[in-house]
Amino acid sequence: MKRIALLGMPNTGKSTFFNRLTGASARIGNWPGITVDLLGAKILLGPEIIEVVDLPGLYDLHGFAEDEQVVRRFLRNNPVDLLCIIVNATQIDQQLPLTLQLCQLGLPAIVVLNMIDEAERLGIRIDAATLAAGLGCPVCFVSAKYGRGFPETREQLRQMLSLNPPVDHAALQAELAKDEALLAKAEKLIARAVTLPRVLEYGLTERIDRIALHPLFGIPLFFLALFGLFQAVYTIGGPLQNSVAWLLEGFRSLALTPLQTVLPGWLYGLLVEGVYDGVGTVASFVPVIVLFFLGMALVEDSGYLSRIAFLMDALMARLGLDGRSFVMLLMGFGCNVPALMGTRIMRSRGLRLLTMLIIPFSLCSARLQVFVFLTTALFSPAQAPLVLFALYVLSFLTAFGTALLFKRRLGSNEPLLIELPPYRLPTLKQVALRGWHEVYHFLNRASRFIITGVVMIWLLTHLPPGAAVGSSETLAGWFGGWLEPLLKPIGIDQHMAIVLLFGFVAKEIVLGAMAVVYGLEGDALAHLMTQQMDGVQAFSLMLFTLIYTPCLSTMATLRSEAKSLAFTGVSIVWSLGLAWWLSFLFYQGARWLGY
Repeated sequence: MKRIALLGMPNTGKSTFFNRLTGASARIGNWPGITVDLLGAKILLGPEIIEVVDLPGLYDLHGFAEDEQVVRRFLRNNPVDLLCIIVNATQIDQQLPLTLQLCQLGLPAIVVLNMIDEAERLGIRIDAATLAAGLGCPVCFVSAKYGRGFPETREQLRQMLSLNPPVDHAALQAELAKDEALLAKAEKLIARAVTLPRVLEYGLTERIDRIALHPLFGIPLFFLALFGLFQAVYTIGGPLQNSVAWLLEGFRSLALTPLQTVLPGWLYGLLVEGVYDGVGTVASFVPVIVLFFLGMALVEDSGYLSRIAFLMDALMARLGLDGRSFVMLLMGFGCNVPALMGTRIMRSRGLRLLTMLIIPFSLCSARLQVFVFLTTALFSPAQAPLVLFALYVLSFLTAFGTALLFKRRLGSNEPLLIELPPYRLPTLKQVALRGWHEVYHFLNRASRFIITGVVMIWLLTHLPPGAAVGSSETLAGWFGGWLEPLLKPIGIDQHMAIVLLFGFVAKEIVLGAMAVVYGLEGDALAHLMTQQMDGVQAFSLMLFTLIYTPCLSTMATLRSEAKSLAFTGVSIVWSLGLAWWLSFLFYQGARWLGY
C-alpha cells in the first residue's frame, strides 16, 4: 500500500486538509521508529487504496524540538511514496524555506497552498508555474475550509503516485543528517514568483484584538465567554437531555420490564438494573457533552485559543509556566490524556513536568457529566450555571496554586513563541467534525469503562448471596464502612464512598455507579439525590471529584510522558490530599456558618 505524508508548519490548516481529504475517517496509530501517536487514514485514490498520515507541524526539519524529531524519525524509518506539503498561502514568504527543505529530500512531493481565498482577499498573487519550476514539484491551490480546489488536488496526488519513481533511501538518510542554508534561495524565489502588497491588513482581526487582547479587559472577557458557553449548554441541552431520558425510560418500560417475568431474578437485576440503568443514566447526558464540545471546537477553530495563550502568558510566567500551559489546561477540558501528550511541544523538561502536574486538575468531560447531573438535580436553573462556572474557576485556581508551590523545583525560563492567526469563522462541517472526534473519544472510553464498572459495582452490592442489596452486609457495604470515617468529615456517606472508589478507575463510571448503588436511574435518581444531600454536601462532593486522583488512563499517560514513577506518585498523593483538605475546609466552614 502506498503512503502519503502530510507535512507543514503549525496553523497551516493541515488538520482541516487531512479531514477534508480523508472524510475524517482517521485512526490513531503508532508507526515504527517513533514513540508518539499520529493520525492516519486510508482513502481510495483512483484504483488504489492509499494511506494518508498527518505528521506534527514543524518549523524546521533540521531543528531539535520534539515535533521535528518525530517527523525525521518517521521519514527515516517508514517508507513514504509522496510528500504533501501544506503551506499557508497568506504566509508563504515565511514558510517557503521549510518547503524547500522538504522538496530537497529526494522524495516525490506536491505543494498545496492552503487558504488561497484569504490570500486573494489580501491582494497576494502567486504565479503557480514559476513557483512550481523553482520548487521542482507541482503546486496546487486549495481552501481546505470550503473544499475549493480539492478535485484538482486529488487528481494531482493520483498522478504523482502513479509515476512511481524510485526513491533513493540512502540519499534521503544523508539529506536528513545535514542542514543546508536555504533562506537566500527562498528570498530570490519569493522575489520572482510572489507579489506582496506593502501592508497585509487584517482589519477585522486587529479590531477584535484591541478588545480581546486588552491588558485589563482581555482575561475577564475570556471568563465571561466561558460562562456564556456554560449558560448556552444548559439552556439548549436541558430539553434535549430530558428528551433522551424520556426515550430511555420508555424503552425500559415497554421492552425490558416485561423480561422480569422471564429471566431469573439475578440476571434481570444484572442486565437491567445494573448495565442498562447505569449506561442509560450516562447516555442521557450525551446531548450536553455534545453541545459542550461543539462550543469548544468553535472557540478553538476561530483562532481565539492562541490569543488566550498569549494573554495568559504573563500570569503563567509568574507561576513558572507559559501560555502554552494554559492552552493545555483548556485541552484538558475534553480529556486529560491528549493534553498531557500535548506537552511534548515544550523543550524544557521542567516546564513539561510542571504543566503535566497541573493538567489533571482540568475539569474533563467525564467529570462534567457528574457535575451536570448534580447541579441540575440540586440547584435551580438560575443557580446551576453559576455552580458549574465556579467549579471551572476552582479548577484553574487549584492548577495555578499547585504551579506556584512547585515552580521552584520544576521551573523554566523557556520563552513563549506563538503565532496569532487571523480570526476565522469555522464552517459548520469543521465544527461538527471536531466536536464529533471529541464525542467519539468520550463515548469510546465511556462504553469500555462504564459497562465493566457497573457490572463490578452490581456484584459488590449484591454479594454475598442472601445479603440485603446495598446493605452493610454486602461487599460494597464493607468497603463503604471502611472509607466512611475518612470521607464523613467532608460530607460524603458510605454509598458515595463506593462511587468515588470506582472513580479512581475512570470518572465515566461515577454516574453509572450512582444508578447501580441506589438502584434508580434518570429522574428517580435525581429526586433521591435531593433527599440524600443538600447543596453544601453536593458541592463538597463535586469539589472532591474535581480534584482527587484522576483516572487510570491519565495516570498511565502521566507515567509514560514523565518517565518517572516518583513524579507520578507525587502527583497522585498531592491531588488526593489537596482534594480532601479543600473539601474539608469548604464543608466544615459552610456548616460552621450555618448552611
